[in-house]
Parts: sequence; structure tokens; C-alpha cells
Amino acid sequence: MGKVTGFMEFERLEEGYKPVPERLKHYKEFVIGLDDGQSKVQAARCMDCGTPFCNNGCPVNNIIPDFNDLVYQGDWKNAITVLHSTNNFPEFTGRICPAPCEAACTLNVNDDPVGIKSIEHAIIDRAWAEGWVVPQPARHRTGKSVAVVGSGPAGLAAAQQLARAGHAVTVFEKNDRIGGLLRYGIPDFKMEKSHIDRRVAQMEAEGVVFRTGMLVGAMPADSKVTNDANATISADELKAQFDAVLLTGGSEQSRDLPVPGRELDGVHFAMEFLPQQNKVNAGDKLKKQLRADGKHVIVIGGGDTGSDCVGTSNRHGALSVTQFEVMPQPPEEENKPLVWPYWPLKLRTSSSHEEGCSREFAISTKAFIGEKGKVAGLQTVHVEMKDGKLVEIAGTEKEYKADLVLLAMGFVNPVASVLDAFNIDKDARGNARASTEFAGGYATNVEKVFAAGDMRRGQSLVVWAIREGRQAARSVDEFLMGFSDLPR
Repeated sequence: MGKVTGFMEFERLEEGYKPVPERLKHYKEFVIGLDDGQSKVQAARCMDCGTPFCNNGCPVNNIIPDFNDLVYQGDWKNAITVLHSTNNFPEFTGRICPAPCEAACTLNVNDDPVGIKSIEHAIIDRAWAEGWVVPQPARHRTGKSVAVVGSGPAGLAAAQQLARAGHAVTVFEKNDRIGGLLRYGIPDFKMEKSHIDRRVAQMEAEGVVFRTGMLVGAMPADSKVTNDANATISADELKAQFDAVLLTGGSEQSRDLPVPGRELDGVHFAMEFLPQQNKVNAGDKLKKQLRADGKHVIVIGGGDTGSDCVGTSNRHGALSVTQFEVMPQPPEEENKPLVWPYWPLKLRTSSSHEEGCSREFAISTKAFIGEKGKVAGLQTVHVEMKDGKLVEIAGTEKEYKADLVLLAMGFVNPVASVLDAFNIDKDARGNARASTEFAGGYATNVEKVFAAGDMRRGQSLVVWAIREGRQAARSVDEFLMGFSDLPR
């Protein structure tokens, strides 16, 4: 480590935000990253802890102490080399990852953890600015071909690794642009889509072919999943045309709330709402956009997707935004001796919450109230946990006014039609059944068909998707060649 006493001398330094009134006027990123000097000081806090729990806390096993030391020494070029050795897209994770590595930081036992995410953010932004991120085409071609279905972080990571191994890789995406849920699930104010575009350009230079608007199988007619496909290709065609197929679609089937009044106009899934704004930001002209202007908005679901709905509604100009969470309010501070180095349960307040939002915990929606076919409010009741179950508390019934209700209660499974098209065995949650064992990992029950990311593990983080994409790429490479030099 660069400075032996750094963790005792320096305090944690958070990235800053532009003022709320300013950032609510646009959909661009508003985080103020650390400059070189601030990054060096923050990296100096990384201690020689003997066992770097941060490495295991990070799903892609970033070699965190090493790149922290390199930043402290001012060796930014080697820092990005170390970072890229485990993470294909640190500009994604440096912006939107919740940083489980920081929860696992040894300093977090009794102090504030090292700002690992902010250092990662600084490294990759410096690397792009300096021109250090360049295409790395394979020196030799294998003559083997791979189809990757889905262009989210798992698909992109796998495609890049496989292309660098010398395979001919084609990525199939049902929507009109590459990126999956990175493109149409995450608001631009959290991650601008130019970051995806320049990675796509890099991968095209490495030989990856992207085919957008291509649906594999058939989408149910009543599906609410974003689908811009203007052409289809069957599972049999993919298996016939390619030596291996890797399924990496997102977990896009939203969890519903089947209570009275669900059919009312104005009750929508979050993933009907968020992608539309991203499309408008990209310059698309929509016939009709679902908007929150001048409305009382209630977001049901207390996670990241709900927070994204809050931030987007505020930028639309909502009259009020209220977020419901059925679970009790977590403590403001975690019990570190009990949970460290694991991800703690504690109250998390996002930048979107700070822009204006009322939060209600331990609340359940019993019915939607309608007027002339449109939602006008909700009937709710507070709940408490008894014997492992949530039960209603008598006398806590209440009605809330609502002109727009957004359901952001998570995702239950990937689109079943894709798995069904290949006759893939599913687990109890509707995900593709495939192990992560070193030998034969990510292989499904169908010969030469693999699955990774949300398609295999269910709804998860971008950083987990990148990990699975990288590991699946090694398994596919080993299947095709009998061995693999790709890292796992």
C-alpha cells in the first residue's frame, strides 16, 4: 500500500451532486466525481489488511488493493489495466453498482470504508479521456461462431470475452438499441447511454456483430415487456447457424399486484414508464408517452427501480411523489459486528429520494380506487411481521390520492417464451436451470446452449451480470475448443 498511516490520517470523501433545482431540469448525469488529488487521498486510506475482504465482496473480484495503490502512486495507466483484468465495463459499475465491496472493506468494521466505487469511477473516466481504452481484436480466429441472445451487461461481457478469444460473435437484441436493461431500465441521469455506445463501437472493432430488432422465439401478445422487434429468428435456426448459443436476456417479467382495481387506467409497471423516457432522451418521437406531469404519483416498491421512478417523476414535474414499501423501515445504521463483511440491511436514501419523495414503510395496498375508469387513489393498510408473515394492523386503513401508480416490486423471471423456444429446463423461479461449476458451468440441458446473468440467476445487479457473462464465456470457449485461457 502507498501510505501506511493513510487510513488513520484521512476521512472518507464522498462524490458530490449538483444542486437539486439544477439537476431536475435535465436527464444528464449530475454526480461530481473525485479529481486526481482527491482520488489519491481516498486511495491512501486503503490499508494493508492482510485479507482483502473487498475482493470477495465484489462479485467480479476486482483486485481492489492493487488499483488503489496504483492510483496513490499516480500510475493511472496500470490502474486501468488491473481494473479491466476483472471487469469489462467499470464505467457501468462505477456509476450504478451499490458497491458491496465497500460493505466488505476492513475499515468498515469500525470506521467509514474506502470509497472504492468513486476510485473505480475516476480510473475509467481518466482512461477514456487519455485514450487508453482501445479495441483488442483477437490475433487468431478459431473458425467457431457464437450467438449471444440479449445485449445487457451479461451479454456484452460474454460477447467481448468470446470475441477476444477469436470466435465470431453475433449479439441478438429484440429492442432497437444495444444495452438491454442498461439502455431501457436505468435512467439517463444515473448513467448516460453514451457509455454503452462507445463500448459497442469498441466491440464492433473487435469483430462483434450486433443485430437489433431481432426477437428470438415469439413474445406473448399481452406482454408488457419492451419489445421493438421487427424480425424474428427461431431457436432451431440459431442452433443450426452457430456452434454455441448463450442466452443472457434480462429478468424482465415484472411482479404484478393483483388487487381490485388493477385494470384501471393509470396503473402501470415501472418498466412501461422508464423505457419511454429513455427513448425520448435518445430522440425518439413517441405517439403517446406515459408521464407524471401535474400528477400525484405513488410508486409501489422500495428498491432501485422504485427510486428510478421517483427521480423520473420529479423530472416530469409531478405534484407529489410517494413511495410505498411493504417491509418495515430498516435501521439507519447497520449492526456491523453482526453483518460485516456481508451486505447490510439498513435504510438507504438515494439521490432521487433527496429530490423530493415521501416514503411509507410497512404499508400494503388493498385496492385501487377508480373514477370513470381511471385510478384516483389507493386503499392501504399498515402491516407488521408476526411469525414470519406480514399481517394487517387493524385500524390503520387509509386512502391515498393517486393519478398515476407505478408498480416497481421487482421482477419474477426472464421472458418465458425465449426459454420455451429452446426447451430449456427451468428452476422453481422460472429461470434457466444451469450450474456455475467450474466444469460444464452455465450449460443448460440443451446441447450447446448456455445461460447466464438474469436469465440464469434471476433479477440481480449489473456487476453480477458482468461476472456471469465472463464466466459463461470461459465455459463456452472451453466447450468449443476443449480448453480456455479466458479468466474465470
